Amino acid sequence: MLEADPAPFAARAATILGISRVSKSAHQRLAHAESWLRFAVPAMLAAFLLCLGTVTALQLSGHREEVVSDARRDIDLVARLMAGTLPASLARSAGAVPSEVMAPAALRERLVRLLPPGGLPAGRSVLLIGTDDAILATLPEQPALPRNFGEFVGEVQVLGIMGERAGVLNVVLGNGERALATVRSVPGGGGIAQVAVVQTLDSVTALWAGRARIAAVLVGAVTLVVVCTGLAYALQADRARAVDRVCEQVRQRLDTALGRGRCGLWDWDIPRGRIYWSDSMYQLLGYVREQEFLSFGDVNALVHPDDTDLYGLARQLAARDTTVDHEFRIRAAGGEWVWLKARAEIVQDLEDNGRHLVGIVIDISEQRRLAESTATADMRLRDAVEAVSEAFVLWDAQNRLVLCNSKFRRLHALTADEAQPGRRYDAIMGRAALPTVRREIPAGEFPEAGARTFEAELADGRWLQISERRTKDGGYVSVGTDITALKRHQERLVESERQLIATIADLKRSRRTLELQTQQLADLAERYLDQKAQAESANRSKSEFLANMSHELRTPLNAILGFAEVMESEVFGSLGSEKYREYCRDIRSSGHYLLSVIDDILDMSRIDARRVKLAKQPVAVSEALERALKLIAEPARMKALTVSVEMSADTLVMADERALHQILVNLLQNAVKFTPEAGRVAVRTRRAIDSVHIFVEDSGIGIPKAALPKLGYPFEQVETNFARSYKGSGLGLAIARSLAELHGGGLRIRSEEGTGTIVLVRLPRPGRNEAAEAQEAAAELQA
Repeated sequence: MLEADPAPFAARAATILGISRVSKSAHQRLAHAESWLRFAVPAMLAAFLLCLGTVTALQLSGHREEVVSDARRDIDLVARLMAGTLPASLARSAGAVPSEVMAPAALRERLVRLLPPGGLPAGRSVLLIGTDDAILATLPEQPALPRNFGEFVGEVQVLGIMGERAGVLNVVLGNGERALATVRSVPGGGGIAQVAVVQTLDSVTALWAGRARIAAVLVGAVTLVVVCTGLAYALQADRARAVDRVCEQVRQRLDTALGRGRCGLWDWDIPRGRIYWSDSMYQLLGYVREQEFLSFGDVNALVHPDDTDLYGLARQLAARDTTVDHEFRIRAAGGEWVWLKARAEIVQDLEDNGRHLVGIVIDISEQRRLAESTATADMRLRDAVEAVSEAFVLWDAQNRLVLCNSKFRRLHALTADEAQPGRRYDAIMGRAALPTVRREIPAGEFPEAGARTFEAELADGRWLQISERRTKDGGYVSVGTDITALKRHQERLVESERQLIATIADLKRSRRTLELQTQQLADLAERYLDQKAQAESANRSKSEFLANMSHELRTPLNAILGFAEVMESEVFGSLGSEKYREYCRDIRSSGHYLLSVIDDILDMSRIDARRVKLAKQPVAVSEALERALKLIAEPARMKALTVSVEMSADTLVMADERALHQILVNLLQNAVKFTPEAGRVAVRTRRAIDSVHIFVEDSGIGIPKAALPKLGYPFEQVETNFARSYKGSGLGLAIARSLAELHGGGLRIRSEEGTGTIVLVRLPRPGRNEAAEAQEAAAELQA
């Protein structure tokens, strides 16, 4: 059975496109050993050739040694025989032991009698050597022969030195040839001292050399045959591997193509009842291959019973040759049904003459879903076309009706049978009631090809605007919109246009009147600017006057304060009455009050005249607040007020130190002044992103909401029943607000009558470099 594949598909079949490979055991063992044989066979052939060459070389070398050994024995035997028989032969010829050496011709004749020339092998020579080492005679005769034996065999040869004791030796003749030679002494030979037998090695090994050439030819032929056989095996093995690679590449490419195309290959062996699936088929359905072929029953169990029956299909294919083009569902590994379309044909197997149904199946699940979606969309489109309020009709490129709604049929008095999709335009519109075309609407600046719009009036008085437009496939679509209300509105617009023309005439007259009024307003604006400039000049004069008057009043006032203090302290004698001392205290108190009022007026006038210059630097809020609290400490103690401070010691602001002191003093004095006995005054600071907020809060009489907008401006005071008893110039908050704004900050007031007041002063913080310099300076002062 098939199993679901949870991992990526990696199983591979041992078949090539459904054709089973050879499965005999011997062939399988050979296939398994093929990789080893590719190296073993050439090695065995090389070893065989090496052994063959070695054996042949050893055999030839041994044979040569035997040939040379036989030649040595033969030469030694001939030399001994000649040395033993030569004296007797010479004695018979002379009748006694000769006392002188015979002539060379006579000696050669005696040698011929002892050993005919035909009895000597080729290359062998017999030499008679005299007592003075001269060569007396040779057999066979050699015309160009050296005069002595030493020159013949070489001057430094061992043979010439040791004589017959040397035996048969390898020598190099005077002409450079290698030879075997031996010498024997001839006893009683008269003038003949020795007999020498010499045979060249070439003549000794001539027969062996011929056999060696024959053996070399045989070994070369065998080597050639073996090498050709090895090459043929290697070529055949390479060809087999190439064929396997080609088959594997073909299978992989086909499987890849089938997999990317969501297709699968089927090979149904009808006589055997087995079915081959390609790897892409397993991948398509999510199964894992467990065997090469699937049984007929396994596949039939996966096919949806309502779509096809493989048994009936098999009977149909067995009855006649046919092709298959069928759509059916098959169960995937996840349990869902997958729609497949099979296209196959009967193929005759050449090996067993069986019939195979071979083809491909294509996953058409997406196409089926698309078809269903298209059908649903088509139904929705028809419903939507039917629901629109306009008459709609669509014609194809052959002027056949594609789609229309009931409004179109009612417009042209057509029945549903007459407006059937597929009928031609002339057949339908020939029976339709066509409206009268009144006017064609011209296209805009960029008209669209094949598009037009016109208006038509119906018999019942209604108006339609019909728009026709060509579609991309050559047809056209027509939409009729009821514009009756628009036409009536146009008529009303025409009437309105006539009324508008009359209104425009009236407006022209009004325009001339407005122009006159505009000219008058321009004159008034000019006079207003003149008066404003005069008022500003008067304001500046007032500020200057107040500043001058403040300076003028301070001088006599200081004298009055001084005289009052002298009189009160009775420096020049007693005043005589306690009332005078009380009057002096009143004079001094009133003078201080008047001086503070004058100072406030002077400060306000300087601020209003823009003559205040600030020396901004990083200032610690805690130090400025400490100095300000000392000034209001005594009044707060006399009223039993609770003063609390909540702030950070390292809070810095970028401000003028004197201006900051004046702001804090004014706010704290107001808080103490308007807070009843046993009340509370609180000061706290909060850091913002680029500023510091200073809050001065009291539990005093409070301020009505209607009076809050007036506070903070010069000479504005809030008069309540409780506040009437408090003196003041009304410039404290105004001065504080103006100084805060000069620093780039601000002042806000929040209060509730009978509860208390909170004043917020916002001042800028110093930059990083300025704060660092301020901290360094503070550290130096502390040190």
